[in-house]
Order: sequence, then structure tokens, then C-alpha cells
Amino acid sequence: MKKSEKKINNQLLKALTEACEASLERFDGFVWLTHFVNYSHFPDSLSVVCIFDTNRQLDNLRHSDNAGSMAQLIKQTLSAQGIEIKDINKHIRFDTEEACKKENAGKWNLRFNQRSAYH
Repeated sequence: MKKSEKKINNQLLKALTEACEASLERFDGFVWLTHFVNYSHFPDSLSVVCIFDTNRQLDNLRHSDNAGSMAQLIKQTLSAQGIEIKDINKHIRFDTEEACKKENAGKWNLRFNQRSAYH
């Protein structure tokens, strides 16, 4: 990893850790998040995956318009680290522990590798 990529990685980790901690307090059923990035095409390649416990909790988030609030929270934490994203909604995906257990026996590596939308 190049020095410039390490700097971006550190900024990403700081911002996303902050967003994760705030989301745990604000959004019912949210449990964790992760990200994927190709530093050669940053920030366009950034993909953040927000994981909820159940499908019902994720549906509730989407129907209450809290998905937009969560996206804005992530955008703000990234911006505070100097990472500007034009349309944050293009960079955020949602998934659930329940779906991963049902469809991939709880193996997130397999699930992420199968879902090109995350990359």
C-alpha cells in the first residue's frame, strides 16, 4: 500500500468507526458496517455496507426514511475527514445478518464475493 493510500485508509477507518458508533445508538437493529475500496479509483470506488440484524429491522429503516439519515451521517463523518462524496446513496448498500445466515450459512466472505455491488 502506498503512503497516500495509507493516509486515505486511516481517514476512512476513523470516519467509518465514528459513523458505526453513532449508528449503533441511532438506528434500531444496526449491528456493524464494512467498506470496500479500490484506491486507484477513490473516492468513486468506495462502497460502504451497513449490516442490520434482521430483514424486518432493515425494512423498518427503509420505510421510516432513516436510510437517508444514515447515509447523511456517513457522508458527514467522511467529510469531517476530508473525504467528499457527491452522491452518498450510490456508495451505500444495506444487508442483514438474517439474510447472510439464510443464503450463505453466515459466511460473509462468500456473500461479499458473490455480490459485485459491494465492489
